[in-house]
Amino acid sequence: MANTSIAPEPTADRAPAVTADSVVREYTRGNTGVFGQKDAPTVRALDGVSMAVTRGDVVGIAGPSGSGKSTLLHLLAGLDVPTRGTVTIDGDDIASLSQRQRARLRLNNVGIVFQRFHLLDALSARANVALPLVEQGESKRDRRQRAETLLDSVDLGDRATHKPGQLSGGEQQRVAIARALATEPALLVADEPTGELDSATGDQVLDLLVDVADEQAVVLASHDQQALDVCDLVIHLQDGTIVRRE
Repeated sequence: MANTSIAPEPTADRAPAVTADSVVREYTRGNTGVFGQKDAPTVRALDGVSMAVTRGDVVGIAGPSGSGKSTLLHLLAGLDVPTRGTVTIDGDDIASLSQRQRARLRLNNVGIVFQRFHLLDALSARANVALPLVEQGESKRDRRQRAETLLDSVDLGDRATHKPGQLSGGEQQRVAIARALATEPALLVADEPTGELDSATGDQVLDLLVDVADEQAVVLASHDQQALDVCDLVIHLQDGTIVRRE
């Protein structure tokens, strides 16, 4: 089996933001047979994947469609739990937590950037960025200040009151990144962060993700070589296993 470790051994001051240890993820597809009996074949999306990502790392996940990229990303973000093996986010084994506890863990420790931005059309850029802080119970004043600081950091301070429909694709993605950083998470995960962008705008977004990695661990899944080129390490998946790293 290929060496599945993609990060250096953690030291006392370099504890991983997220680890996966011998992770297996299986899904059951239920189909009704010709005699009305339930036939439930098992599909193994991931098979024995291990990795660790620390703050300061930008790690890419590559592979063809169906290789397990999205499944692995969802596990690392705490959106799903493994069938076997362990995923640990900032020291917590996600499978040992209730659904509510995992939601709180994601809120406090994980920022998620989606390909299609997932901004709320009725809200301004500032209000979109502040949403996670509402869930954390921050005051209106603190939410506003934090959101404006983050928008300034992604060069959108002058667009704070604009709604998503008034922003370009690249601007919307930068708002989404600012929102993902609102709670100062240990880990930022990005699913095809440049998939909806032209190459020039994609470059700007990738530069921002690299800058973010000074404080956060960043994991991105992408088909885009442009995105993978900015990563410190890239793991390549095939049929749910790591076939190489580079």
